[in-house]
Amino acid sequence: MNTSAFAKGGSSPFDFFNFDFTAPQPTQDADLLRHLSFIPGLKEILMVRQVHALEHATVWVLSGSKNFQARTRTPTSNFQVDNELLGGLSTERGFYLYGEVNISNLRRAVTLARHRLTNGEWDLAVHPRCGTNASVGMLLTAGLAVGMHLLLPRGPIEQLIGLGLAATTAAELAPDIGALAQRYLTTSIPFNLEIENITRTRDFWGRQAYFVDVQWRE
Repeated sequence: MNTSAFAKGGSSPFDFFNFDFTAPQPTQDADLLRHLSFIPGLKEILMVRQVHALEHATVWVLSGSKNFQARTRTPTSNFQVDNELLGGLSTERGFYLYGEVNISNLRRAVTLARHRLTNGEWDLAVHPRCGTNASVGMLLTAGLAVGMHLLLPRGPIEQLIGLGLAATTAAELAPDIGALAQRYLTTSIPFNLEIENITRTRDFWGRQAYFVDVQWRE
């Protein structure tokens, strides 16, 4: 289960979150693994979710963000800074970081990102350019398009209008629903990750990147 921060997103999804959430518990993933250790691949899934959150938080930190929560912004307040030249790809062993970054700055950013995530800044785990949002958008578009096709008359004009409505509605809903999917499905606070090493390497497709190697700890 690989996820990427390269997918282009629209407006910030954080406006959707105007209510409190149950705080993540430091032992929740470790406890789950102990009780369900017989499930094949469970540890790898839990690792990817935590790595995914750390990837997003690292991109935010490297982008120079100091006020990443947009929920209380005003016309004169600062918006979240997002460097679109940075991106990431998560795996069960760590994540690739793409972009021109000084390795010393990257080391500091990863350490700071993990510290901020595990000390209450949980919104750093959610990123508007995450591939989750793109996947959610495609699923919404397909589902709404099928619904419009079944509900509307079979004439070509009506079907084209329905397809346009489906695409527009999906585009409006995808950032918020994608952010929910990130928060509850594809990311988890990295309470169990230990940063091992950061190296300059190439990814599966031969692209140059940094790889942030992590290990699981109880």
